[in-house]
Amino acid sequence: MTENSKLNPWLKLALDIGPLLLFVTVLVRFDIYAATATFMIAISVALLVSFVMTRRLPMMSVVSAVIVMVFGGLTLLLHDDTFFKMKPTIIYTLFGSVLLAGLFYDKPLLEVVLDSSFHLTEEGWRKLTLRWAVFFLSLAVLNEIIWRTQTDKFWGYSKLAVFALTFVFAALQYPLLMKHAVEPSKKE
Repeated sequence: MTENSKLNPWLKLALDIGPLLLFVTVLVRFDIYAATATFMIAISVALLVSFVMTRRLPMMSVVSAVIVMVFGGLTLLLHDDTFFKMKPTIIYTLFGSVLLAGLFYDKPLLEVVLDSSFHLTEEGWRKLTLRWAVFFLSLAVLNEIIWRTQTDKFWGYSKLAVFALTFVFAALQYPLLMKHAVEPSKKE
């Protein structure tokens, strides 16, 4: 019983982007502290709904939620938005670094994360993992540049742009997926 077999793709998309949309909406109307509290609540509800629907929690979502709670809590407790603005940098750096470490130890971890969504050669998994690692690390650098040089609202809107950019990046991986695709029984 995997998440993919139980969760409607539109519901999954809503659970992924819903908290972000709420965050940006509240940020534009109020301030980063109200938006942070809203995001913390929304991501908790999204995880709960995901768990109720699938009886499991995706590892990346759990890691993201924990980081949101820690850095959101620090932001609200200390009334310092730096913590929450650094959260994406930390998440992207963590994901990118873990993927690179897996490659260093000859374990393309993206294969584990994506479960059996794709069947690729070992070379395909290595290339795909490296691309995603570089993408995540690039997003970390981009977040640092934006939050340090732009307004809170611009930074909030940039989170929506990053979400869209991630979909575009994923779509651009299609040729690699086709080039290195194998039948499940013929996997290297």
